Amino acid sequence: MSKEKTKQLHKDVAPFAKSDLKKSIFQLVNTIPPVFILWFLAYQSMEISIMLTVGLSIVAAFFVVRTFIIFHDCTHGSFFRNKKANNIVGTITGVLTLFPYEKWKREHSIHHASSSNLDKRGVGDIWVMTVEEYQNASKLTQLGYRFYRSPLVLFGFGPLYLVLISGRFNRKDARKKERMNTYLINIILVVLYSVLVVLVGWKAFLLIQGTMMFTAAALGIWLFYIQHTFEDSYFEEETDWDYVKAAVEGSSYYKLPRVLQWATGNIGFHHVHHLAPRVPNYNLEMAHELTPPLHKATTITLKTSLESLRYRLYDPTNKKFITFKEAKQSAMKKKLSIDLKPKRTTLQ
Repeated sequence: MSKEKTKQLHKDVAPFAKSDLKKSIFQLVNTIPPVFILWFLAYQSMEISIMLTVGLSIVAAFFVVRTFIIFHDCTHGSFFRNKKANNIVGTITGVLTLFPYEKWKREHSIHHASSSNLDKRGVGDIWVMTVEEYQNASKLTQLGYRFYRSPLVLFGFGPLYLVLISGRFNRKDARKKERMNTYLINIILVVLYSVLVVLVGWKAFLLIQGTMMFTAAALGIWLFYIQHTFEDSYFEEETDWDYVKAAVEGSSYYKLPRVLQWATGNIGFHHVHHLAPRVPNYNLEMAHELTPPLHKATTITLKTSLESLRYRLYDPTNKKFITFKEAKQSAMKKKLSIDLKPKRTTLQ
């Protein structure tokens, strides 16, 4: 895609970057109250069946994901036109989803500004190593990376780390406003959770809240993972990196069944979101449908998305993600070709 076309593409999507107050309020109404209603039903169902309680908690988790999308829009200033309204709703939804608003807002803005940039990895993204970096790394680093990229860790321990550790502490370079917001949300959570434990008991609290938040966090990590980890994903070094290409070619279109698309707040149109972060989630599908060049974005379905679990390393030479096995085979071929090269001999 030429620079002229990428600039034009950015202009084509710009008209959709307008929030609609009625749509935003309607989304708040059909997203947040169901979380509380399902929580209450899950508690009441404990006398009937623990499995029913777990099931209702998992359903509630999808509404938590949808609440997170509202939180996410607020961090981009796209859910409301009014900055103060975004900050207030963002902080409230941050409490509901266990994310500090100001901290996540800054880290996520860094992610958008550096997504798919090989020279600016490390903030707000999933750890990705190139083939060369992995091969040149120490055995301990390789082991740590393999451990990190395993599905059990990413989607098992990852959610726990995300909500219990990462979201509870500020970065060293955090400014006062960011620190105070994190402290505020942590204090509110301690008070709120303490009250819930007193009212329903710690067993019911852990079963319902634990199941709901763990499931929601795991779904969130999965969505983020699949939206940037696919075979032909775009990655470039700083000198060749392009924002629009990173958005359209480095983010996928996760085509989900209608009900899951609704539950995940249209975030499957991730290529549109990265191209124009100020487009509110309820306009993402329309922006995609009415902008033909965006139809060329890599489309992933529920079935094909599972293949991405195989991809562990990025190969800059061939511009694609590969498996550990493929990286090992490539290294062996390279070594073999070097060993087979005729050696020069000097005449005595």
